[in-house]
Amino acid sequence: MGSTRELDSIVFISIPEHFELPAGAFHIDSSIPLPVQKAAGAETFNPEQLTAESIFAGILTVLAYDPHHEHTLYYRSLIKAAKPGIITELTEAAILKAKNEDYDIADEIFAALRGLEPENPAIILNSALFFDQRADSYRRSGIIEDADAYDESAADCYKRAMDCEPAVPDAFFNAGFFYLKQKNFAKGKSCFETYLQLTCDEAESSAPSTGETGKNTAEKTEDDNRSYKRERAREIVEEISKTNLDDELFKSAFDCISAGEEEKGLEYIHRFLEKNPKVWNAWFMLGWALRRLGRWQDAKAAFEQSISCGGENADIYNELSICLSELDDYGAAEKNLRHALKLEPENTKIMSNMGFLVLKKGNTEEARRYFTAVLEFDPDDRIALETLAQLER
Repeated sequence: MGSTRELDSIVFISIPEHFELPAGAFHIDSSIPLPVQKAAGAETFNPEQLTAESIFAGILTVLAYDPHHEHTLYYRSLIKAAKPGIITELTEAAILKAKNEDYDIADEIFAALRGLEPENPAIILNSALFFDQRADSYRRSGIIEDADAYDESAADCYKRAMDCEPAVPDAFFNAGFFYLKQKNFAKGKSCFETYLQLTCDEAESSAPSTGETGKNTAEKTEDDNRSYKRERAREIVEEISKTNLDDELFKSAFDCISAGEEEKGLEYIHRFLEKNPKVWNAWFMLGWALRRLGRWQDAKAAFEQSISCGGENADIYNELSICLSELDDYGAAEKNLRHALKLEPENTKIMSNMGFLVLKKGNTEEARRYFTAVLEFDPDDRIALETLAQLER
């Protein structure tokens, strides 16, 4: 049995032969102990409080945190027979919890789903999307180690989803965006190309034919969604090919800089820029490495070049503002941060940097307002919590 804290909340008991689950006729094998959830806060289990729901909760806990238990197959069959709609019910609950950023509960439900049907492609892909989302949340909050751990879990689930037979096109589409965030443009491009190949016949069959009488709203919405995804995938593949972002030099530069080997990363990105001098992503990468080395003036020039080459996103203006602030050009730094916030009004990283900027300028009260705003979007943001605590001293 597993040793997680969650498993401490259950006990294994032999169920009386006369005890039946809802829906009537499902027989319980009394020779196999069943996991039962103890009452909240209880140290021991009271047999008089035994209910079907406490059994279901116990089974789901075992499936989530001890999926290799010797009686897993029996527990799966029992709960599925007693609750035929359990997969749909739990999936909807997990997605809703994730959408509301109630990540701990969503994590538990997705773990239970994987325990119930470990080879279910939809569950695997939904888990990948959840891990991806939670990694982003941790990274925004400055909890980098946990973010990296969830990225690894997401990568594993995306790989499993893409290995499913028959193939799941959406697994490749979503994995493509995951790899783009990792700056692995070669892998991302490959995922989008595979998505386009898998949906080629689908696209042809959905094209309107002469004399078509029309489709209902749901069918049209689904067709529009597929059409959008194919167009988006095609645009990304073309952009990566045009800018040579799938060049191994670019990926090597990113890997080195991420690992703290900025000087080595600079070698790779300079070599890439020699062949691709107009790629804004590469200038951004150069500026990122230089900024981490504290070479503020050089980094500033690289970020400005990135913008002149077509880069127009909040990250560039945010990074440029950091350099300007270090160069004591607070006015220009604030101007760029405000532009970044205009592009991404809910970006807590930019809010934090604005807080630090006004703090440098001596405006403690305004800084407090920015860090408080960060916590309204992300109550667990470590940087905002620590800074506000220091301001209160």
